[in-house]
Amino acid sequence: MSQILSIQELIELTGDRVRAAGDAGGGGGGGGMFELETEHILQVHVDGHVWIKAGGMIAYRGEMKFEREGLLSQGLGTLLKKAVSGEGASLTKAQGRGHLFLADKGKRVTLLELKNEQIFVNGSDLLCIEPRVKHEIVMMKKVSAIMSGGLFNVRLTGPGIIAITTHHRALSLPVTPEQPVFTDPQATVAWSGTLRPELRTDIQLKSLIGRGSGESFQMRFQGHGFVLVQPYEEHPLQAD
Repeated sequence: MSQILSIQELIELTGDRVRAAGDAGGGGGGGGMFELETEHILQVHVDGHVWIKAGGMIAYRGEMKFEREGLLSQGLGTLLKKAVSGEGASLTKAQGRGHLFLADKGKRVTLLELKNEQIFVNGSDLLCIEPRVKHEIVMMKKVSAIMSGGLFNVRLTGPGIIAITTHHRALSLPVTPEQPVFTDPQATVAWSGTLRPELRTDIQLKSLIGRGSGESFQMRFQGHGFVLVQPYEEHPLQAD
């Protein structure tokens, strides 16, 4: 039942174009560490450890213990720095042997294979990371001057498999130097590691439609790559 996608297959599967019937994209089968039980539930075969979203565990079989990332990262620069997303979500280390079941508010789960590639994922949309994937918390430049609470993302570098979540079916948009893409930060899920977004604010729109609107706060992507958005706004942005 599991379907692991490459970045190219993710783009093809979610791209804004009509595909031939039956062209669903997708690659490799199950039998690995990750397996989709349903579109909304991920099963992880743990034999050692795995990083998961705090609060993502809904059930498990076997012997398992859980430690919050903040307790593990002090003094260890190779592990995730202590960071909090807009929802207060952080990562937890699940360690042991058994079958771990993960979900996040009924969101759709997508397995993505990184092949010596890099991707950025919104902190609230990252469900699980294979131990071999390198990961680091980053914050958008100049964001603290625009919003309270900050905007944290996770930089992930393969090889390895990650699980991301979206509300409903996501949409990928190609980005080129000639055609930059602007997105609502609240609906932005992930983007290519080759892109460095800038956060913009439209003062005129903010005064017209109120604080925290996705139209008044925008992310600008320019370069070569893609950006993944969902038909849902995660949480409101607050201006200082």
